[in-house]
Amino acid sequence: MRAGMKPAITFLICLALTGAPSGSPQAQAQPQAARSLPDFTDLVRKQGPAVVNIITTREVGPRAGLPPQLQEDPFFDFFRRFIPELPERGMPGPRQAQGVGSGFIISEDGYILTNAHVVADASEVTVRMADAKREFTARVVGADEQTDIALLKVEETGLPVATLGKAADVEPGQWVAAIGSPFGFANTITAGIVSATDRALPAGTYVPFIQTDVAVNPGNSGGPLLNLAGEVVGINSMIYSRTGGFMGVSFAIPIDVALDVARQLRETGRVTRGRLGIGIQHLTRELAQSFGLDTTEGVVVVSVEPGSPAQKAGLQVGDVILEFNGQPIEQPNELPRLVAQAKPGSPGKLVVWRQGKRETIAATVGEMPETAAVGATKPAAEPGLQPGRLGLSVRELTPQERKQLGVDYGLRVMDVEKTAARSTILPGDVIVGVDRERFQSLEEFNKLMEGRKPGEKLALLVRRGEATLFVPMQVG
Repeated sequence: MRAGMKPAITFLICLALTGAPSGSPQAQAQPQAARSLPDFTDLVRKQGPAVVNIITTREVGPRAGLPPQLQEDPFFDFFRRFIPELPERGMPGPRQAQGVGSGFIISEDGYILTNAHVVADASEVTVRMADAKREFTARVVGADEQTDIALLKVEETGLPVATLGKAADVEPGQWVAAIGSPFGFANTITAGIVSATDRALPAGTYVPFIQTDVAVNPGNSGGPLLNLAGEVVGINSMIYSRTGGFMGVSFAIPIDVALDVARQLRETGRVTRGRLGIGIQHLTRELAQSFGLDTTEGVVVVSVEPGSPAQKAGLQVGDVILEFNGQPIEQPNELPRLVAQAKPGSPGKLVVWRQGKRETIAATVGEMPETAAVGATKPAAEPGLQPGRLGLSVRELTPQERKQLGVDYGLRVMDVEKTAARSTILPGDVIVGVDRERFQSLEEFNKLMEGRKPGEKLALLVRRGEATLFVPMQVG
């Protein structure tokens, strides 16, 4: 879940220094052991003043009160002091709720970075300095939900400023520290190590997250992640938890991503990103073999939006994108980031694998809309099974289903036999193509299957809900 919000995902060293002789192994090991445990006191002293506590007020609708037995508990009011989201006793109507988060000052004239979810829907934002003696009303300059970055401004000068570092210098195993306001306890520091870099998360398409084991809890959101030099290398944003509390896995947004977003918010009030208008899929070993590739680097194009920059450039379903503007695509999450970073209207050079050979395609990068509506389609469950060569029981889509899915023809998978159990195809999937070829009837599908030898590998183009993907199969 995101730190600072309700849980949404159900995801000492003790050194005994004795008076051993100076030549003993214990004495020789002491300096190395001492060096492995850094002292963060100087870091807190220098960077702590630039970290702020952010208190938000938002209007919320009526909500049912707590059970009577809890409202009558003498500790109820005590807990309310630390958990502002608890309702008042028997509050019947609209009310105001407070939230707590963190942030840090990036300029002496009052610009502050935090998370977008910290200030989302807030009617009032208050910034409290680390000394707890000064408070300022903040203005939200802008917020970007895609990266979870918000830029605030307070009308004050001469403020302490955090020292900014480079996320590119962060490596797994390095010591890092977080300063923030977990559960409202301002200017709290916790420490740990970098667990991994360049993490891709389902909700973070454009962010190569830094994963750490630093203790991060609700209220830490928006606070800085610092290296041993006291430089901000990230913004603490999310935790993975099955309980709602910290479980050793937290994620930070790289500072360079945050600063680029902040720059755009400050200059224009919005963030622009490039787009091609395609859907992509990870290139597995089985899919690579079916396309005649000897590498799994790259991504497979599974859909091309009509009228999009990709369609105008001639990209096709089944193309494997290997490079974008000279950058090889080694991981699936790299292409969306590279395209998003490209300026709308700029040229985009793609190297693709098509029909067994490499081709270069020139595209003009479009602009990603700020919001996109995504509908939902429920699969029908009508009977009428037909056996298939691939160990699948399928049926033709009804006219209504074709209209709902926006396809001319398709075969819905009704059952997966044991011979196909190793495939990732699922009941409910709709087969709309074989390798790169679409089919418009059951006869055309059977024709595409003719001549396939037992053990031969192919890729089925499948609609799964709103997603389109290739599923590798083996002819039985």
